[in-house]
Amino acid sequence: MTSAEPDHDNAAALRPTEPQRRYLERGLTQPGGKLPLFDRDGREVPLRTIQACVLHGWAEPWIHNPIKPEWRVCKLTAKGYAALGREAEAEDPGPDSGPGGADKKA
Repeated sequence: MTSAEPDHDNAAALRPTEPQRRYLERGLTQPGGKLPLFDRDGREVPLRTIQACVLHGWAEPWIHNPIKPEWRVCKLTAKGYAALGREAEAEDPGPDSGPGGADKKA
């Protein structure tokens, strides 16, 4: 038996929740689409919000913080910009690129 109702789970997966949207929108005004570690009230962005955005492809890990490895520093992806109704900025190589960058394995 088939259902004529739309698949709401798939529709919901295409749009960020309100907390996810607030998190992602903060990257629109930052160089390279850098996403915040803390919300506008100074509280840490919940890890589950960050993880959900990464799993949906709206954000990607950007740099690793060796002093606070549990902090996930991420940036918007092209898919993240699209989820917010924006076009992605020109690709920013980020702080780890170039000679002597942190992307080198020790």
